[in-house]
Amino acid sequence: MENFSREDYRIQSFDPDTQILLKKALKDPNSVNLEKVSNIIVDQSLKDPVFNKEAGRICYTIVQAEAKQANGNVFRRSLLNRLQQEYKGREETRLRSLQEWVCYVTFICNIFDYLKVNNMPIVALVHPVYDCLTRLAQPDALMNEEEVDCLVVQLHRIGEQLEKMNSQRMDELFFLLRDGFLLQQGISSMAHLLLLEILEFRAGGWMLSSTAQKYYYSEITD
Repeated sequence: MENFSREDYRIQSFDPDTQILLKKALKDPNSVNLEKVSNIIVDQSLKDPVFNKEAGRICYTIVQAEAKQANGNVFRRSLLNRLQQEYKGREETRLRSLQEWVCYVTFICNIFDYLKVNNMPIVALVHPVYDCLTRLAQPDALMNEEEVDCLVVQLHRIGEQLEKMNSQRMDELFFLLRDGFLLQQGISSMAHLLLLEILEFRAGGWMLSSTAQKYYYSEITD
């Protein structure tokens, strides 16, 4: 049986012409319209949670390939411009489709995690990412387990990186989470458990003891 890379596997969800376009972008970015490619990836990421999980790595692969060629930042620039457009309409997106909103937050956090400049996260993404995570920490969002889960997953993934970029905003975010955990009425038991876990996770230096790990994840599994 022929072996496919994980990128190839995820690309199978597209029509044949788009598959060809994306495969070319992964190998020879200058041979395709990279603005079109970035829009295809963002559009699919906002509606397909499965593809969303791999999209950051696919973008990283294209950026790395493009960096070896002349004019090597077209894709990254197009991607960041599109993320900014979506960022401006984030509240409308949330009201229209909770799944699309969660997908957007996941995608922008993935891009923050994967794309680096001089081995550092892209500075222009720091405040937009914080704004999205802070929105997930508001009282109405804490009533929704899907948003709480998204918030906790992203903080596990990029919380330590984000704190190094701006510790004050991380303090402000965790004040909200602490107050939500202690004071807010009507939060589900699962959301409470997730909030307690992430509070302990940061307090422990962005890690959990083995005992805490067993406790929280046995509770979540049960």
